[in-house]
Amino acid sequence: MPNFPIVDTHLHVWDPKNLSYPWLEDIPFLNKPYLLDGYHSARGLIDVEKMVFMQAECDPAQYREEADWVSSLAADDSSLAAIIPWAPLEDGDTARPALEALAANKLVKGIRRIIQFEPDLAFCLKPNFVKGVQLLPEYNLHFEICIAHIHLENTIKLVDRCPEVRFILDHIGKPDIKNHIMEPWKSQIGQLAKRTNVCCKISGLVTEADHDAWTRDDLKPYIDTVVESFGFDRIMFGGDWPVAFQATEYPRWVEVLEWAVGGCTEEELRKLFRENAVSFYSL
Repeated sequence: MPNFPIVDTHLHVWDPKNLSYPWLEDIPFLNKPYLLDGYHSARGLIDVEKMVFMQAECDPAQYREEADWVSSLAADDSSLAAIIPWAPLEDGDTARPALEALAANKLVKGIRRIIQFEPDLAFCLKPNFVKGVQLLPEYNLHFEICIAHIHLENTIKLVDRCPEVRFILDHIGKPDIKNHIMEPWKSQIGQLAKRTNVCCKISGLVTEADHDAWTRDDLKPYIDTVVESFGFDRIMFGGDWPVAFQATEYPRWVEVLEWAVGGCTEEELRKLFRENAVSFYSL
């Protein structure tokens, strides 16, 4: 494991008694409180200095309450250093008041409006949504891309329409690791990486693999592709707890990722597990 404190760029916490999370109703393993005490216990001996909270897809009507609740948690635990909330970007120009209110919170660094769950593959190209994304630099916010691999083609088009926006791709675009399918994901990742305003988060891989039988060799071709495409200056580690807890213990994921990039320099390892995150999220 890394011999220095790391930054986890992808942490969820939730309490179904506090807010409504409809998607949890079909996943009994996750449909219970997962809070910071549980995270700190789950990370074991991994020294995590800072974490970035990622919106947990509560009822959209409660997105401000989620941001406020997580801010209250951060007040008691300074290692929770950044918040990425949901916002109604599909409202286009009329999303400004929501963005202004969120950006007033110094912990808020970006916005994640999940694309993955939209049945329309062209959702991210609708004019109002594109306009909402284009607004983000005005509020010093970036956009977190959460998609499945089938959305990559249109995601590249979205990025091209938003050249002033900083993007980060969550979960390496969720390739079909379980079935060992590389294309067209691999080629499209290469295309996306040519856009220099995009970074990539190496997170969530185990969730896309066979939860009960994945091996580190299943993950390595996907990690190799991202490292080769983006380079060590535009990748960063994410733990994706507790979603990834369905398939792995936290320390195992850290160890597998470190193994997969074996042979890199100490400087490159620090970029992956710490320095890039500090810079990108202004920690």
